[in-house]
Amino acid sequence: MRYATVEDVEAGFRPLSDEEKILCDKLLDEAGIVIDAYNQDADEERKRLVSCRMVRRQLDAGPGAAQNAVTFPMGASQGSASALGYSQTWTMSGGSVGELYLSKLEKKLLGVGDKIGARSPVEDLTV
Repeated sequence: MRYATVEDVEAGFRPLSDEEKILCDKLLDEAGIVIDAYNQDADEERKRLVSCRMVRRQLDAGPGAAQNAVTFPMGASQGSASALGYSQTWTMSGGSVGELYLSKLEKKLLGVGDKIGARSPVEDLTV
């Protein structure tokens, strides 16, 4: 199920080319499947936000991203750039470039993530 539109992704991000709009449309379907695998019952507005963040991250790693990147690519935690030697180095945090993934914040937004706890089945045996 899709939780955002191409226009939602563009809003607050950057205008997308026609090719990126087609890719964005397909990625939104995939993002919805990933989100539903984690928490289908999450709030619709949160699912829309998470969908947009996932797809923006992927679009910013694509071919059109280099001309639009001002400093670091989206998802980079470290980077360096040179000039006439044509050198760039980026360290990506979170998932891998080229795949849709949920960051820790996005998992929290969906109501899942790192939870520590314990449960004893013994209490269920006593009535």
